[in-house]
Amino acid sequence: MAVITMYCTPWCGDCWRTKRFLKERGIEFSEVDIDKSPEAEALVLRVNNGRRKVPTLEVDGRYFANSPFNPYTLAEELKIPLNS
Repeated sequence: MAVITMYCTPWCGDCWRTKRFLKERGIEFSEVDIDKSPEAEALVLRVNNGRRKVPTLEVDGRYFANSPFNPYTLAEELKIPLNS
């Protein structure tokens, strides 16, 4: 599977749900806390048309937000089964 980077914050409920979704399916990902990285925050703003949407995921150079959390969209974007 492709490398997944999740741009997130520790206080975001949608981020927690996305992490749980990925972990339950054994999908590896790396996290970048945009509260601690101005560069990552700038990237999130750029790829989301000026909106600070978390989580924003990067997969093979393609970005998409999963806010609000939507398991159907997440599974479709990652090309994985919805159910683990």
